[in-house]
Amino acid sequence: MYFPMIELTLVLLASSNLAMSVRKEIRAPQTLSRGWGDDISWVQTYEEGLYNAKKRNKPLMVIHHLEDCQYCQALKKVFAESDEAQTLAQEQFIMLNLMHETTDKNLSPDGQYVPRIMFIDPTLTVRADITGRYSNRRYTYEPQDLPLLIENMNKAIHLLQTEL
Repeated sequence: MYFPMIELTLVLLASSNLAMSVRKEIRAPQTLSRGWGDDISWVQTYEEGLYNAKKRNKPLMVIHHLEDCQYCQALKKVFAESDEAQTLAQEQFIMLNLMHETTDKNLSPDGQYVPRIMFIDPTLTVRADITGRYSNRRYTYEPQDLPLLIENMNKAIHLLQTEL
């Protein structure tokens, strides 16, 4: 006995399974690090970062960036590859990276540009005295500025120990 309907059903099932398996892409799992350092413990929100900075008596480092920004991607690459920056971030800071603006205008004192890195001390004060090297965008860093960024990370730690 021949059942053409059963054969057609099997062909359709087989082809739909094949189509589903072809459409699946292999993607790296998205983490809070967004490529800035998978071994760093990242907070999810600015509010959580402020809470943890105060509670744990550590400075909060906020990295503002965008995925489609070539300058952000270049800075992210050198930051993620720097053992010194990664160790400081892991051990001495509450870390947050944002791909959107916060409602706190203190985090954009000279404009909303990316990349922008700000430091907030445990008293919840935005440290306007810890800046990059550009006068028109005081909180931006380029890949070649990594030594200055590491110096500023150390400055944030030092200020915590001497001022607070």
